[in-house]
Amino acid sequence: MATIDEDLSQLERDIRQLKIEYDMYFGGGRKRPPTEIEWRIEMIVKRYGERGGDMKFGQRFRFGNLSQTYAKYKDVFRKRLAQREEGKVQRHFGAAAKAIEAERARAQAATEAAAASTAAAKVFRVVCTAPEKEPDKVEQLFEAFVRAKQEAGEEMGKMTRAGFNEFVRKKTKDLQKQKNCNEVEYVVETIDGQVKLKALVKS
Repeated sequence: MATIDEDLSQLERDIRQLKIEYDMYFGGGRKRPPTEIEWRIEMIVKRYGERGGDMKFGQRFRFGNLSQTYAKYKDVFRKRLAQREEGKVQRHFGAAAKAIEAERARAQAATEAAAASTAAAKVFRVVCTAPEKEPDKVEQLFEAFVRAKQEAGEEMGKMTRAGFNEFVRKKTKDLQKQKNCNEVEYVVETIDGQVKLKALVKS
């Protein structure tokens, strides 16, 4: 049985492929809509939409992004199908058939570029005052950090959950003492493909 991460990776691949197949369909390169892929996506979205409590924070965050992307694509496809049925879209089978491979490559490249851009723009923030009394916040921060590392293809090295918790506790106390502040904001972001964990002083 597939793990949650494996299912989410499959969902991501299916959404990317669905867009490519629909572009081919609307361009005249396919005779039928890619209903099989769409059905598979719907099954995964429904399954994890009902068992969100089984997922870790990072997995829920990823599932939410994928669900939003699918919902956006689905709305666009629905409108284009309606236009097609009303005869508003003129099909050019010959030209589309000749260019189908090039279209597939362009669509895939554009989708991957958009995904990379979205990943690069992801930023997670959380404010701590007493980490030892805020385990949920530290857990969310750790999950976001791990998720960002995985997406960037970076290794965690020797960092363990316990070690991470101790790091946040000590870093918070040190900054509170040095800067005479109460709150410390932790930021996880990916810059130029590298994951950064920043500790910023709040008033």
